[in-house]
Amino acid sequence: MLNALEVLTTVVVGVMVGVEFSVLFVINPILDALPEDSGQLGHAHGGRMLGAVMPFWYIGSLVLAALWAATGWHHHGTGLVLIAAGLLILSVIMSVLLLVPINNRNKAWTPENRPEDWKEQLNRWLRFHYVRVAVIIAAFTLLVTALT
Repeated sequence: MLNALEVLTTVVVGVMVGVEFSVLFVINPILDALPEDSGQLGHAHGGRMLGAVMPFWYIGSLVLAALWAATGWHHHGTGLVLIAAGLLILSVIMSVLLLVPINNRNKAWTPENRPEDWKEQLNRWLRFHYVRVAVIIAAFTLLVTALT
């Protein structure tokens, strides 16, 4: 049971890291290179799509890490899992306080109704996202290390 939970948690967090990494280093540069209003429309659509899925993914990852720590309390690596869970808590807090408010505005923007500072707001989101990706990569690294 514990082995299955360890593998499931690691895979779920690892895939989440991969998606967020690709948003940062693949999707955003592609959208930013599109002509005229296409990039902004793409950011809005991406905000709607990923904004619907990511809350479950982030909370689910945290719940899985907490279950792993509780189930394997007396096993090797539990301290690393607890630190990883703490980092996942930090990523959820960052998301709720810093990234989600910007995303909630962005996903409703069109070329006709977007604010004048829309690019600055997206750049602020991007800076916060860099930090969040670093946090979840650290959490994933700790989970993988706890397996060894």
